[in-house]
Amino acid sequence: MDVTAAAKHGFTVNLSILFSELPLLERPAAAVAAGFTAAELWWPFGAEHNPSRAELDALRMAFSDAGVRLTGLNYLDDLSRGVRGTASVPSEKERFRANVPVAAELAASLGATALNALYGNRVEGVEPAEQDALALENLALAARAAHGIGAILLIEALNKAESPDYPLVSAAAAVEVVDKVNAATGLGNAKFLCDLYHLAKNGEDLAAVIDTYADRIGHVQIADNPGRNEPGTGELDFEDLFARLDAAGYRGPIGLEYRPSTGVSADSFGWLPRELRAAR
Repeated sequence: MDVTAAAKHGFTVNLSILFSELPLLERPAAAVAAGFTAAELWWPFGAEHNPSRAELDALRMAFSDAGVRLTGLNYLDDLSRGVRGTASVPSEKERFRANVPVAAELAASLGATALNALYGNRVEGVEPAEQDALALENLALAARAAHGIGAILLIEALNKAESPDYPLVSAAAAVEVVDKVNAATGLGNAKFLCDLYHLAKNGEDLAAVIDTYADRIGHVQIADNPGRNEPGTGELDFEDLFARLDAAGYRGPIGLEYRPSTGVSADSFGWLPRELRAAR
C-alpha cells in the first residue's frame, strides 16, 4: 500500500482503542516506541465527569514524560458502557455541563486543538425534538469552551449497525448539526469529524463525502471496513482516500482509531512507514 499521499498530514494514534492491552498511563510511551508523537483520547475517566486532580495530573505526566502531544479529546462519553455521548441526554445535562470546563482545561494543558462531543443516544420516552434542543444548547456551550482554548468542536457520525440508537448516522446529519451550532454561536469552530470507518459501514460514498464536505471537515479518523482493524485488512482503498483528502485541501492529522487485528497494537503499523508516523 502506497500511503505517501498522507505524508503531508502526519498521524495521531487513538490511545483509547490502540494499545488498550496496556494500562492507560503506559500507552503514551508505547506510542512513542512505535514512532508516534501525537495521540488522541476518548474521555479517559469512564463515567467520572470530574476526576480528581491526582488523576488528571497523572495523565498529564504520562503524556509529558513520554513527549507525546494530545491532539484531540472527547467530552464526557463513557464509551466503555456503550454510551454514545451525553450532549442530548436529559439525565446527563448537569454532568455534561460540569464536564465541559474540566475537559477543556485538560485538553489545553496538553496542547489539544480539538474536542469531540458525541451527540448521545435517543432515550425512550423522550421526544427527539426535546433531545435535539438540549443538544444544541450543550454543543454551543462546548463550542464556546473549545474556542476559549483555541480549539475546534467536532461533531461525529457513527454507524447504525453498532450504534442503533444514535441519531447521527450519516455525514449529512452530522454536518447539519455542525451548521446549527455555528449559527447558534457565531464562532464557526464546529467541524465535522469524518470517520471513514463509520461512514463506510453506513454504506456512504466516501469520495462523495470528502468532496461535498471538505470545507467542514475538522478531523479524519480511519479504520478498515469490515472489521474495524488496521488498513489492509478490509476493503477500503486508503491510497485513494488519502489522495482525495489531500486534493480536497484537508491538511490536518489522520487519527488511527482501529482495533489491531492480532490484538497486539505494536504489530499493527506495518502498513504505515515509520517515517510517516510522527505528527507534522
